Amino acid sequence: MEYEEYVEEVVLLDENGEAERFDHILTFLYEGDRYVALEPISEEEGETEDFEEEGEVVFMRIERSEEGDSYIPVDNEILLDELFSHFLELMDEIEEEE
Repeated sequence: MEYEEYVEEVVLLDENGEAERFDHILTFLYEGDRYVALEPISEEEGETEDFEEEGEVVFMRIERSEEGDSYIPVDNEILLDELFSHFLELMDEIEEEE
């Protein structure tokens, strides 16, 4: 199966209440927390960039509450590096399974 078959669009509101569109790549666990890997959708083209070529992947921690899930941006550079490495390993495993 192709990568695109798994992609879902996610719309999140930024701090100004503006909608930002992303393609959902993967939700995964890392050190007991749930994270989501998202790829920004270019507003000009209406399409995502290839994350393997461009390297733009956004990671957010998922917090669950009675009101629903909240996506919290990860701003710790060390954690971002660890998440990206773990993400690449998971993507390699998925690719090998296909």
